[in-house]
Amino acid sequence: MATTSRSTASQPVDEPLDQAVGSTPVHVKAVDAPDQPAVTPELEDLYRGFEKELLVPLWTEIGDLMPPYPRSKAQPHLWEWQTLVELADRAGHLVPVGRGGERRAIALANPSLGGKPYASPTLWAAIQYLMPGEDAPEHRHTQNAFRFVVEGEGVWTVVGRDPVPMSRGDFLPQAGWNWHAHHNAANKPMAWIDGLDIPFQYTSEAQFFEFGRDEISDAERVTPDRSRSQRLWGHPGLSPVSQIGSTPGSPLLAYRWEDTDRALTDQLELEAEGYAGTLEPGHAAVRFTNPTNGRDVLPTIRTEFHRVRSGAETGPVRETGSSVYQVFDGAGRVTVGDFSWSVTRGDLFVVPSWQPLSIRSEASASDSDSGALDLFRFSDSPIFEALNLARTQTH
Repeated sequence: MATTSRSTASQPVDEPLDQAVGSTPVHVKAVDAPDQPAVTPELEDLYRGFEKELLVPLWTEIGDLMPPYPRSKAQPHLWEWQTLVELADRAGHLVPVGRGGERRAIALANPSLGGKPYASPTLWAAIQYLMPGEDAPEHRHTQNAFRFVVEGEGVWTVVGRDPVPMSRGDFLPQAGWNWHAHHNAANKPMAWIDGLDIPFQYTSEAQFFEFGRDEISDAERVTPDRSRSQRLWGHPGLSPVSQIGSTPGSPLLAYRWEDTDRALTDQLELEAEGYAGTLEPGHAAVRFTNPTNGRDVLPTIRTEFHRVRSGAETGPVRETGSSVYQVFDGAGRVTVGDFSWSVTRGDLFVVPSWQPLSIRSEASASDSDSGALDLFRFSDSPIFEALNLARTQTH
């Protein structure tokens, strides 16, 4: 029978050295301010007692713990795609893909989050780069994930032994705890962006990870035009009766660009004909949804595609929770809070919680196939909605 031991006051177990000699991580400072108690020797002695017993009084912390509106630790920031690709290509020639590193993925680190590989406190975004003929080995994790392809083709992701082709504009969701691997069957490298809820799961201490097979099978290296998931679920408005029942993540493993493009085009054409259909004048938007229940494709991540007609500008909007955008096509001007940037194809930017966002399209036929500014967006909105913390403000 297994036994457990219990530490005693005279024999601490795994106690940090600084605490063992009487120090404390809690520091309470008496402040001479209108909303604080008078600074006296008795108050100082009380605060030392709080520190010793690891106690923190609310009246010294309420301004940080309960601000009048969200004050994100993250800041708005722009990453230029061309620079990311150049660095990823250098890594491709220096850093192998295999067990240990698992993926040649290079995460965006928000400049205000202390060097952590987080785009925001809840969202991970990375550029992943696969060289010709390379395999990224199979694994699974509880983190919900997706891939979005801004350029290139020839890579296949294998999810649950279902090979799924990846091409420009395709969005490929993958709910947590699904086996997956990647293979580059092309004769040139391919880059795409990964989005995951790693920071959220890390902070909430809920993550699990497991290695899978070292190699995928020959059957999984085939290149069908449509994956099995697309053949089963990729029919608009139609669900297979044999699979009726809600699933937490979308069973459709790829949302194709031609369908997304057609939906956005139709919205703007309906607007031009005088019918409702756009989010605001010149601004079309679609949300990727789970065909089993109509909700978000992933339990913790919302994904959308936005198209802003050339010359149009979106009205300022701020939301609780954070978002990451990638410019798919076109050019424009983006303003997030006090930051403003010119953006072009592939560029990524982060919108922290409660920072106002507005976008002006400066796209043309020379830099955009649609003639508009096209943007892929992902956010943590499902988390905030589930906790009844979602709030939006428009002007």
